Amino acid sequence: MRPLISGGARRPTPETERRVPFSLTPKDSSFYPLFTASAENLVAATEVLGEFVHDHARRAELAVKLRDLEHAGDQSTHAIFRQLNTSFVTPFDREDIYNLASDLDDVMDFVEAAADLVILTGLGTLPAEMHQQVELLQRCAQTTAEAMPRLRTMKDLSDYWIEVNRLENEADKLYRRLLSRLYSGEFDALEILKLKEVADQLEEAADAFEHVANVVETIAVKES
Repeated sequence: MRPLISGGARRPTPETERRVPFSLTPKDSSFYPLFTASAENLVAATEVLGEFVHDHARRAELAVKLRDLEHAGDQSTHAIFRQLNTSFVTPFDREDIYNLASDLDDVMDFVEAAADLVILTGLGTLPAEMHQQVELLQRCAQTTAEAMPRLRTMKDLSDYWIEVNRLENEADKLYRRLLSRLYSGEFDALEILKLKEVADQLEEAADAFEHVANVVETIAVKES
């Protein structure tokens, strides 16, 4: 016989307790499309940058496109921060959400800054290594955009951060080759300064892509 409690009611047994429904507050899933939109904006930006370094005649026009994309990137970042401030339960750590949004925004800032410096300093034909830097950024952007939707399930992400780390290592080697060429005597002192400023921004963009990948790896480890 089940034990009685005051008033004649029967005391719940472990079996009845297990049958009591228990609901968790749902996590806010709106972050996933926001991260995807931010990454897809980087794909568009690096494609425009590719045109920018090749097409001298359209540089002013393409620089305007990059500024517009930079503004769109800022809006995506602010949307993530607003959502972070209003969400009760986030899909992963708040600090990681903040870092991921910030690092994606950093990439956009460096890309736009590189183009802006080309315009401001009046550079003409850019070294072949700089074109290759942009091509690596395009590959990083595409790889990142493909990975962002997978944050929802946390599946098949390791290939993403391994590839971005590989591309960043390739970008480092390319940057060093470019510096070696700049100081070889082929360029005058003023042109060296101008080109190095642009190369530095492109290298920073590659580093920022790696930072994005590192945050994704951190999130995946915590959620595993």
